Amino acid sequence: MVDDERWKARFRAARVSLPGWAKDAPHRSLYRSNVTGTWELYAWDRETGARRQVTDRPNGTWMGGVDPTGEWIWWFADTDGDEFGVWMRQPFGGGPDEPAVPGLEPSYPSGLARGSSGLSVIGRSTDDGTTIHLHRPGAAPEVLYHHAEDAHVSGLSRDETLIAIGHSEHGDSRHMALRVVRPDGSTVADLWDGEGKGVYGAGFAPVAGDPRLLVNHERRGRPELLLWDPVAGTEHEIVVDLPGEVDADWFPDASALLLSHSYEARDELYRYDLAAGTLHRVDTPRGVIGGATARPDGTVEFSWTSAAEPPVIKSTSGTVVLTPDGPPAPPSVPVEDAWVDGPGGRIHALISRPPVGEGPFPTVFDVHGGPTAQDDDSFSPVAAAWVDHGFAVVRVNYRGSTGYGSAWRDAIEHRVGLTELEDIKAVRDWAVATGLADPARLVLTGGSWGGFLTLLGLGTQPADWTVGVAAVPVADYFAAYEDEMEGLKAFDRALFGGSPDEVPDRYRASSPLTYADRVQAPVLILAGENDPRCPIRQIDNYLKRLTELDKPHDVYRYDAGHGSLVIEERIKQMDAEITFARRHLDLL
Repeated sequence: MVDDERWKARFRAARVSLPGWAKDAPHRSLYRSNVTGTWELYAWDRETGARRQVTDRPNGTWMGGVDPTGEWIWWFADTDGDEFGVWMRQPFGGGPDEPAVPGLEPSYPSGLARGSSGLSVIGRSTDDGTTIHLHRPGAAPEVLYHHAEDAHVSGLSRDETLIAIGHSEHGDSRHMALRVVRPDGSTVADLWDGEGKGVYGAGFAPVAGDPRLLVNHERRGRPELLLWDPVAGTEHEIVVDLPGEVDADWFPDASALLLSHSYEARDELYRYDLAAGTLHRVDTPRGVIGGATARPDGTVEFSWTSAAEPPVIKSTSGTVVLTPDGPPAPPSVPVEDAWVDGPGGRIHALISRPPVGEGPFPTVFDVHGGPTAQDDDSFSPVAAAWVDHGFAVVRVNYRGSTGYGSAWRDAIEHRVGLTELEDIKAVRDWAVATGLADPARLVLTGGSWGGFLTLLGLGTQPADWTVGVAAVPVADYFAAYEDEMEGLKAFDRALFGGSPDEVPDRYRASSPLTYADRVQAPVLILAGENDPRCPIRQIDNYLKRLTELDKPHDVYRYDAGHGSLVIEERIKQMDAEITFARRHLDLL
């Protein structure tokens, strides 16, 4: 018998994010927490120990940060999860909210950087493209940059003389270029590695007068690092003898980099000393690092988790940095690694088995979103809930996923969705052949891009799946493109090689609506009424077609955007998914 309170307790357990901190006042921090049942922002004064809730909105708040002085907390105010809004601010110690940049109209956010003088650089995305504004205290915001293609703010130097902009003026937002400009808009230097090779700003050196910009590049087929001095026109590649992919941030005195090394769905941390060029491993348990920051005293704080254990915020000093109120989440089962030969190479999958019983199990293929993301060995209340109900859970890092090199990530271009599903099917067939999965009880599910792949898989592989559960999916790609935010239109053009008008056959081949008549499995679709990423009209088009075809289906609508920050709403959705699957598999 399933313990309903146990799986729900994983969602309800209070959690906290890794605290961010003010550069000029490191004792002033900001973090996210769901302690009230909704994800909101919280201020924490480390000197006094005082904590307070900063935001309180019906559908929660996700984006925010404390400015370098520690005097102001900025947070993004959208409407019911639609991601369209303005930046607000309030004093760190509490007080009324006010527009952070008076005079700017609502938009989708496209990067933000703030200086100690009060200077701020704000990226805004609208149907007209991307505009980046410069704002000085007491003055009206100025337009620093505008382009019809996707762009974002990548950083502001510590002395506020240089601004980094990531852009796709060449037409490919999946492989961006960098430009550094001065506050007057004049260009200092450009950096681009050419077609199919992106460069991404990861922050200026945190020391005044140091113009070096940390950059992620992929010149050798995987994400790596370099230091770019746009003023001197020099580059210094950081070459480390590690497999997998690396990312990094600065230590506060700019003497070293804090490297995050991702390999086979798990992470490690390293300190890279710039003067000596030496690499030193930071001691962390086996698992996933959800974020890390180097503090001025030389310690490193990091968020750590594994599939079996819920997240915790730790420090290399040996302490737990921040603990939320209330009982911790119940643990779950560890994951097993599987490597399966597929049409494009070896596919990495993560397997969670029920703790009792023998296979073949009813099995959930939980497909990750993105697509530029990956499943990893981190704690998932969703996967744990399925396991508690007797399902095995299989998560596939299909072609298109990050973590396995640039070629693997980019292999889906021009054949969107169909390539990923080849890999998912290869793992599906392996799971059946090895006795893990019951071929008569297979659930295909996912959210966002995973929801898109779910609907596309039900139509293109109808005999392979017994039930489908798609959350906030792309369902009709033509209508989705018309209604989605401009940044995603740019992403789709890069992915497909053009717009629906330019390459209609590619969009048609990748649209779940094209194959609705072939769907055999009953399908549940969960949809946010205010979703700007997978808008509601294109989902309604798909549902209407299923109704016309008399295909078994159900829909769960909720009044938020691309997911919900309200914990009880997430539990209702999870309950609906599990109940739908169990009913159609005769497991109730």
